[in-house]
Amino acid sequence: MVGRPPTLAILLAGALACGSVLVGALACGSGEDPGSSATALAKRGKAVYQANCIACHSIDPSQDGGVGPALAGSSLELLQAKVLRNEYPPGYTPKRTTGNMIALPHLEPELPALAAYLAAGE
Repeated sequence: MVGRPPTLAILLAGALACGSVLVGALACGSGEDPGSSATALAKRGKAVYQANCIACHSIDPSQDGGVGPALAGSSLELLQAKVLRNEYPPGYTPKRTTGNMIALPHLEPELPALAAYLAAGE
Protein backbone atom coordinates (compact mmCIF):
# COMPACT_ATOMS: atom_id res chain seq x y z
CA MET A 1 0.00 0.00 0.00
CA VAL A 2 1.53 3.33 -1.04
CA GLY A 3 2.11 5.82 1.75
CA ARG A 4 1.64 3.24 4.51
CA PRO A 5 4.23 3.53 7.31
CA PRO A 6 6.49 0.49 7.81
CA THR A 7 5.41 -1.94 10.49
CA LEU A 8 7.37 -2.41 13.69
CA ALA A 9 8.41 -5.90 12.56
CA ILE A 10 9.97 -4.52 9.36
CA LEU A 11 11.75 -1.76 11.27
CA LEU A 12 13.10 -4.23 13.86
CA ALA A 13 14.24 -6.66 11.16
CA GLY A 14 16.16 -3.86 9.46
CA ALA A 15 17.70 -2.74 12.74
CA LEU A 16 18.74 -6.30 13.58
CA ALA A 17 20.31 -6.83 10.17
CA CYS A 18 22.27 -3.58 10.44
CA GLY A 19 23.26 -4.43 14.01
CA SER A 20 24.61 -7.83 13.02
CA VAL A 21 26.82 -6.24 10.39
CA LEU A 22 28.06 -3.73 12.96
CA VAL A 23 28.84 -6.45 15.49
CA GLY A 24 30.84 -8.36 12.90
CA ALA A 25 32.80 -5.27 12.00
CA LEU A 26 33.51 -4.44 15.64
CA ALA A 27 34.53 -8.00 16.52
CA CYS A 28 36.81 -8.39 13.50
CA GLY A 29 38.11 -4.88 13.01
CA SER A 30 40.50 -4.65 15.95
CA GLY A 31 42.97 -7.25 14.70
CA GLU A 32 43.03 -8.92 18.14
CA ASP A 33 41.50 -12.20 19.12
CA PRO A 34 38.17 -11.06 20.64
CA GLY A 35 38.11 -14.09 22.97
CA SER A 36 41.62 -13.58 24.38
CA SER A 37 40.33 -12.48 27.79
CA ALA A 38 37.18 -12.12 29.84
CA THR A 39 37.36 -8.35 29.33
CA ALA A 40 37.53 -8.73 25.55
CA LEU A 41 34.62 -11.19 25.65
CA ALA A 42 32.50 -8.76 27.68
CA LYS A 43 33.47 -5.93 25.34
CA ARG A 44 32.26 -7.97 22.37
CA GLY A 45 29.11 -8.80 24.34
CA LYS A 46 28.47 -5.11 24.87
CA ALA A 47 28.64 -4.55 21.10
CA VAL A 48 26.22 -7.45 20.57
CA TYR A 49 23.87 -6.02 23.20
CA GLN A 50 23.95 -2.52 21.76
CA ALA A 51 23.40 -3.76 18.21
CA ASN A 52 20.60 -6.23 18.97
CA CYS A 53 18.91 -5.60 22.30
CA ILE A 54 18.48 -1.89 22.96
CA ALA A 55 15.55 -1.50 20.58
CA CYS A 56 13.45 -3.11 23.32
CA HIS A 57 15.70 -3.28 26.40
CA SER A 58 17.39 -0.26 28.00
CA ILE A 59 20.85 0.80 26.84
CA ASP A 60 21.73 0.19 30.51
CA PRO A 61 21.15 -3.54 31.08
CA SER A 62 20.43 -2.94 34.77
CA GLN A 63 17.37 -0.85 33.88
CA ASP A 64 14.03 -1.90 32.40
CA GLY A 65 13.50 -0.89 28.79
CA GLY A 66 10.35 0.41 27.17
CA VAL A 67 9.34 -3.08 26.04
CA GLY A 68 11.76 -5.55 27.65
CA PRO A 69 12.97 -6.01 31.22
CA ALA A 70 16.43 -5.38 32.64
CA LEU A 71 18.87 -8.08 31.53
CA ALA A 72 21.85 -7.55 33.83
CA GLY A 73 22.91 -10.83 35.40
CA SER A 74 21.01 -12.99 32.89
CA SER A 75 22.54 -16.45 32.78
CA LEU A 76 23.78 -18.15 29.62
CA GLU A 77 21.03 -20.76 30.17
CA LEU A 78 18.36 -18.04 30.13
CA LEU A 79 19.87 -16.35 27.07
CA GLN A 80 20.03 -19.65 25.18
CA ALA A 81 16.40 -20.43 25.93
CA LYS A 82 15.00 -16.97 25.31
CA VAL A 83 17.17 -15.72 22.44
CA LEU A 84 17.36 -18.97 20.49
CA ARG A 85 13.91 -20.47 21.11
CA ASN A 86 11.83 -17.70 22.73
CA GLU A 87 11.26 -19.96 25.75
CA TYR A 88 12.22 -19.83 29.40
CA PRO A 89 14.36 -22.41 31.19
CA PRO A 90 12.45 -24.83 33.44
CA GLY A 91 11.48 -23.19 36.71
CA TYR A 92 12.23 -19.63 35.56
CA THR A 93 9.66 -16.95 36.39
CA PRO A 94 9.55 -14.22 33.70
CA LYS A 95 9.99 -10.60 34.77
CA ARG A 96 7.28 -9.58 32.29
CA THR A 97 4.55 -11.47 30.50
CA THR A 98 4.30 -9.28 27.38
CA GLY A 99 5.41 -12.01 24.97
CA ASN A 100 6.95 -9.50 22.54
CA MET A 101 10.37 -11.15 22.28
CA ILE A 102 11.20 -12.91 19.04
CA ALA A 103 13.77 -15.67 18.64
CA LEU A 104 17.11 -14.45 17.28
CA PRO A 105 18.90 -17.69 16.42
CA HIS A 106 21.59 -15.90 14.38
CA LEU A 107 23.00 -14.67 17.71
CA GLU A 108 23.86 -18.18 18.94
CA PRO A 109 27.64 -17.79 18.46
CA GLU A 110 27.57 -14.50 20.38
CA LEU A 111 25.64 -15.69 23.46
CA PRO A 112 28.76 -16.41 25.58
CA ALA A 113 29.98 -12.86 24.90
CA LEU A 114 26.53 -11.43 25.67
CA ALA A 115 26.36 -13.41 28.92
CA ALA A 116 29.85 -12.16 29.88
CA TYR A 117 28.76 -8.55 29.31
CA LEU A 118 25.52 -8.96 31.27
CA ALA A 119 27.42 -10.63 34.15
CA ALA A 120 30.05 -7.86 34.23
CA GLY A 121 27.57 -5.34 35.62
CA GLU A 122 29.16 -2.55 33.62
